[in-house]
Amino acid sequence: MKVTLATVGKIKEKYLRDAIDEYTKRLSRYIKLEIKEVSDEKTPDKASEAEENAIRDKEGKRLLDAIPDTSYVIALAIDGKMLDSVELSKKIDDLGISGVSHITFVIGGSLGLSDEVLKRADYKLSFSKMTFPHQLMRVILLEQVYRSYRIINNEPYHK
Repeated sequence: MKVTLATVGKIKEKYLRDAIDEYTKRLSRYIKLEIKEVSDEKTPDKASEAEENAIRDKEGKRLLDAIPDTSYVIALAIDGKMLDSVELSKKIDDLGISGVSHITFVIGGSLGLSDEVLKRADYKLSFSKMTFPHQLMRVILLEQVYRSYRIINNEPYHK
């Protein structure tokens, strides 16, 4: 299975880069992982709704360009379906069994995902009703994908 993370912005904090590197290394025995970072837009203080929509649309176009045409797309969205770790592992396993060979997870910028990206998504996934920084969400997602593959392979994982 190939898994791509299409994300907005670069990770500047060393501790987050270290965590991403660790999970990338751990996942290498299960999947081919690719992380595609697209540039983020500067959001002015007190941006209007129109300005925020324009920013989401610009970032969204970049994300859409980073998503392979044949990939199954899972967008991280606050209004998506909440799954526990076992349910996520089953979702990933079922996709592989049904012939999906490439999954792309999409993480938006600080303003979220554009409507066009959400329309392209085959599935919307939510980790919580809470909002997380998109940089930290990358680490959380990689950890859960790693946990999913441990579960799929009947390997021990911390409950």
